[in-house]
Amino acid sequence: MAAMLATGAQAVAVADPSPEAVAAARDLAPAAVVVDSLDAMLALGLDGVVIATPSALHAAQSIRALDAGVAVFCQKPLGRTAAETRAVVAAARAADRLLRVDLSYRFTAGMIAIRDAIRHGELGEVFAVDLTFHNAYGPDKPWFFDPAQSGGGCVIDLGVHLVDLALWVLGGDTTGAVSATLKHVRRPVGAGEVEDFAVAEFRVGQATVRLTCSWNLHAGRDAEIAAVFYGTAGGAAWRNVGGSFYDFTAERFTGTVAGILTDGPDDWGGRAAADWAARLTVARGFDDEAESVIRVAEVLDLIYAA
Repeated sequence: MAAMLATGAQAVAVADPSPEAVAAARDLAPAAVVVDSLDAMLALGLDGVVIATPSALHAAQSIRALDAGVAVFCQKPLGRTAAETRAVVAAARAADRLLRVDLSYRFTAGMIAIRDAIRHGELGEVFAVDLTFHNAYGPDKPWFFDPAQSGGGCVIDLGVHLVDLALWVLGGDTTGAVSATLKHVRRPVGAGEVEDFAVAEFRVGQATVRLTCSWNLHAGRDAEIAAVFYGTAGGAAWRNVGGSFYDFTAERFTGTVAGILTDGPDDWGGRAAADWAARLTVARGFDDEAESVIRVAEVLDLIYAA
């Protein structure tokens, strides 16, 4: 919210069942009115709305806003399934309104540098990708553990970022079969449960992508996050620093030699939201970039099906 306001956007209204969250929002935007529902918010004639509710509500609330002619910035995942995601994107296209999802790691300096290096052919042909996201203490809200509300466990919560990075960086589509192992407390996931550990393998173009994610793994730190790309002419890695969820470094490899691509402070956390808010000042119309979220959701569906 602070990042969006810093672009010059005005917060007209806030709605949240948590009094503490409302108070925090009002600290940033004292002039914003407090309303009790999304419909009350949409009645104010907004340019855009930010949706940060439990995952089960994302698709329906996004469609309601888009049908009202309001642009949407939604927390991930946009839908619990590819079908829900397609429905939201179709609503955005029909309404001709800007739709964005908070897949925020695209906006880190390290991932941008790696994507540029790959797109310029500096790594040669990328043939393998290792993706990791371990959250050593897991989510703190009960709805995350209810598959009806969340759509799944660590794959849809954390793996969504990893799948998005692979597709965004490599710029290709998935090909071939998908394999996956999902576990709940070290055993296969049962009815009414969500996975807290997952390993999956799929292909993007000619690259084999290996994904591992978890909640509550004994990682020895708060988080382990990485995306490593191996090519015929070199490699590159984006990793978190010291278990942080916020600090990242990126390296470039040639043989046994590594060099720094990016390092140091990088205030990336609100860039996706700020980019959406800034775009609204220019045009609120549909952007084909929203279609990329469907491809991510399709891969997640394949992982769960496998």
